[in-house]
Amino acid sequence: MPAEFRVSRRAWTLAVCGVIVAALLAVAALVPLPFSIAVPGGTVNVLGNDRGKPVISISGTATRKTTGQLRMTTIVATGPDATIRLGDVLDGWFDEERAVLPRDSVYPVGDSVEEIERHNLADMRESQDDATAAALRYLNRSDDDIDVRLRLAHVGGPSAGLLFSLGIINKLDGDGRGGDLTGGRTIAGTGTIAPDGTVGPVGGVELKTLAARRDGATVFLVPKDECSEAKANRPEGLKLVPVTELKDAVSSLRALSTGKGEVPSC
Repeated sequence: MPAEFRVSRRAWTLAVCGVIVAALLAVAALVPLPFSIAVPGGTVNVLGNDRGKPVISISGTATRKTTGQLRMTTIVATGPDATIRLGDVLDGWFDEERAVLPRDSVYPVGDSVEEIERHNLADMRESQDDATAAALRYLNRSDDDIDVRLRLAHVGGPSAGLLFSLGIINKLDGDGRGGDLTGGRTIAGTGTIAPDGTVGPVGGVELKTLAARRDGATVFLVPKDECSEAKANRPEGLKLVPVTELKDAVSSLRALSTGKGEVPSC
């Protein structure tokens, strides 16, 4: 009798624990979580047009006709007021075309949707100014006689800086040897840019590589510090080229274009 009682008590304890765990999981499945779900976004060729208008317009000096493409990449994340639950998070973790990101890393804490949009547009404007400064500095050109205008509709943030700079350089100087910096290829990438040409990380590269390959890119320029993230989800047929400075990106593209010189890889 005592042995049977001990078995029954053990079974009862396990049953109670199971009910508690099930209840906790049920509650967890309903509680909103502080995450955003991101997916690959659109890409835009900065050497071409966006919504019918040139992305890069240059006046005050001669420009050259370009070939190939330089595509900036984006991700699309759920809004700051979206409700994300445990099921969404689990789905994102097991889907290579979705990423689960802390909401704080995507949207500043406490900001409204309107404030976030203003913040992103301000970042984009600053990035455009920095991209122009970095490109002209690389070319040893003065902005006194050169007017560069950058236009990209409905895209915020600083992550297009590197591609903007490369686009300006390509329109003004190409590969520096009479050819095109792209070598006729579709090149994609991401990265912030500082006026001195320093390339910085941006996040979301594991999704941006998917967007790049989807839209025909065979080469992806990635901030060196984010190589591991890019490699983790690299689609077949996409070469990852790490960069730390604008001159690194130009040198790598020149080597790819001419077939001469070493091209680093993540």
